[in-house]
Amino acid sequence: MAAKDEVASLEALLSENLSGDDLKEARRILYGNPVGSLELPDEARRIADENDFEIAGYRFSAAPEQERSARIVRIGVVQNKIVLPTSAPIAEQRAAIHKRIGLMTETAAKCGVNVICYQEAWHMPFAFCTREKDPWSQFAESAEDGPSAKLCQEMAKKYNMVIVSSILERDSLHGDILANTSVVISNSGAVMGKSRKNHIPRVGDFNESTYYMEGNTGHKVFQTQFGRIAVNICYGRHHPLNWLMYGINGAEIVFNPSATVGALSEPMWGIEARNASIANGYFAAAINRVGTEVFDHEFTSGDGKAAHKDFGHFYGSSYVAAPDGSRSPGLSRTKDGLLITELDLNLIRQIRDKWGLTMTARLDLYAKELARAVSPDFKQDIVCEPGM
Repeated sequence: MAAKDEVASLEALLSENLSGDDLKEARRILYGNPVGSLELPDEARRIADENDFEIAGYRFSAAPEQERSARIVRIGVVQNKIVLPTSAPIAEQRAAIHKRIGLMTETAAKCGVNVICYQEAWHMPFAFCTREKDPWSQFAESAEDGPSAKLCQEMAKKYNMVIVSSILERDSLHGDILANTSVVISNSGAVMGKSRKNHIPRVGDFNESTYYMEGNTGHKVFQTQFGRIAVNICYGRHHPLNWLMYGINGAEIVFNPSATVGALSEPMWGIEARNASIANGYFAAAINRVGTEVFDHEFTSGDGKAAHKDFGHFYGSSYVAAPDGSRSPGLSRTKDGLLITELDLNLIRQIRDKWGLTMTARLDLYAKELARAVSPDFKQDIVCEPGM
């Protein structure tokens, strides 16, 4: 299906077919307690209109407390199409994307964003469907001093903003291996560290293990000036224990930079980050790229279907979820977008106190069961009727 035939968003479908109390009730059932609107500067809206990207703002509030001041943080998530055809020279493709992301980041800064996260492998086409090493491996770059890192360092320092930059990394210190890596850059401009993708898909056109393997950085949490953040890259959102470990390590906001297509995962998209937010008591931000990327050479999915030249439609729909079960509306399924949400991090403890999910998690029980499950002599604990 061509992009022009794609539904703009679930929100558009709801608004076109429901109104008044029915629309409010549908949104409550789908999205939980209503989130507040966030007033954004006219200049930011003008820039978005003139440069053809959506901009939206929402607010997650917490109850006032007597002993703690509100902990207000503004986060931004960016979804975008590639700018040039995949056949254009690498340097030109990267420069065009850098320019686009630079503009959207500047717009986020005008809106007071403290922490921003880009989509998975934002600096390149998502070419891992092709199985071709050349030219796509040439997009790989150093996490510490590659061209994307340098751009993000400049912007982070200029805008006093923490930047989460998900790239195809070239690790020259360890045999020139490639890795799917998110680089966390402090608002000082310093590279704080990196977090690699823990789970690598081998489904449909997602042939990523042709390029890189499972990450080796564990579940790092980064203490920034604006709170403790972590990065669960793309396919890791399908693994509940992956989300769990970021929470155990103290994350308050977990970003999920992704690249996924509608035919494969869309029914799961609105559930997984939201469920992780509820179960682990933190904010979760799900970011997906948008558009259809076409490659010169055909490839197959290994499922008997005809060869093709594109992944399918990356459906955007980026959103933010809160630990109380509420979530923001999603960005467009078809258009570049900047979603800005204001969070009161005090909501995390308030919901943990209310629901007691972390208190009743029984980690000791599951640690023992999991240790038993990975032992060579494991036997399933199945009770059978006597005599069977």
